[in-house]
Amino acid sequence: MLLPELKVRRDKIRVLMAQQGIDAALITCNVNLIYTYGRVVSGYLYLPLNAPARLFIKRPNNVTGEHVHSIRKPERLPELIKECGLPIPVKLMLEGDELSFTEYNRLAACFPGTEVVPCGTSLIRQARSIKTNIEIEMFRRSGAAHTKAYEQIPSVYKPGMTDRQLSIEIERLMRLEGCLGIFRVFGQSMEIFMGSLLAGENAAVPSPYDFALGGEGLDPSLPGGVNGTLIQAGQSVMVDMGGNFYGYMGDMSRVFSIGKLPEKAYAAHQTCLEVQEAVVRQAKPGTVCEDLYNTAIDMVTKAGFADYFMGMGQKAKFIGHGIGLEINEMPVLAPRMKQELTPGMVFALEPKIVLPGVGPVGIENSWVVTTEGLEKLTLCKEEIVEL
Repeated sequence: MLLPELKVRRDKIRVLMAQQGIDAALITCNVNLIYTYGRVVSGYLYLPLNAPARLFIKRPNNVTGEHVHSIRKPERLPELIKECGLPIPVKLMLEGDELSFTEYNRLAACFPGTEVVPCGTSLIRQARSIKTNIEIEMFRRSGAAHTKAYEQIPSVYKPGMTDRQLSIEIERLMRLEGCLGIFRVFGQSMEIFMGSLLAGENAAVPSPYDFALGGEGLDPSLPGGVNGTLIQAGQSVMVDMGGNFYGYMGDMSRVFSIGKLPEKAYAAHQTCLEVQEAVVRQAKPGTVCEDLYNTAIDMVTKAGFADYFMGMGQKAKFIGHGIGLEINEMPVLAPRMKQELTPGMVFALEPKIVLPGVGPVGIENSWVVTTEGLEKLTLCKEEIVEL
């Protein structure tokens, strides 16, 4: 990662730190290290408000460069900071929403005379919500690779497959196009592999996770996605694989069918496409996220699909979510979300309907907010494709 890009990112964090009177940040969680240092390491990025960042690293032992210092345990941090000619901070920010209780307290104890605040996670996530030009280009490249993999899905389907067998073949396509495989989610309560494939009635099975749709999963230890069901004629199949090709979690869902579906399914799918079109037309800098959600709800209600929108018995209470180094960033298109769209935000919009006896239909694409409106990042045909 080029230093000028990293400086832009660090300075975005510094602006927010200055607003809260914070002298320095100590960053140690993987995603935030990727954002501020360009890679995962075991160690600590010390980010002073008015001086260059320092990396205090435990592993790997081959990282060198200006402002890089070896460290074995965090208790040496104050000593090393002083050796760098820097003052011990009066107010220090830690990643309070991500560090374990033990690790947070250990780091805080290293600075006994310092006011330690836990707002690092929320502040850095706020900075990350507005993407840089280089980040947006990574999304564009990821979208192209994501599309290339999805376009090959019909070639790997074979009659008699289970949802698990088809998912494995699609996962292979994604990996061959460069997908890193890991699906990064903020928060410890949500887990998934590369994404989900939902066929037929399995799409209506509720999940403990705050995803748009659930699925039973193959085992109670990972209750989401495929459950080994046989894919049958008259069913819809929704593919929703996370497109992590360059560290950035692009999001795209497409629907396939085994033979023809009932007419109601095509009408529901068309409603989702119309919701997407209306939201995209409305979404501009300054648009309130809640207003976009309400637009979607009004449209599906008038179309007669409100009971099946974003799930059946258990519904997701959003139609879109920010994406980035993690799949669930800001903004969120949901009720009571008063945040306004800002140029540089990137989010996934996913109006989806689950029909009894058929399965899921709908659409999901990734979008970047520009000064004029929205730019689509996932360019793949959107109609239901018959397998």
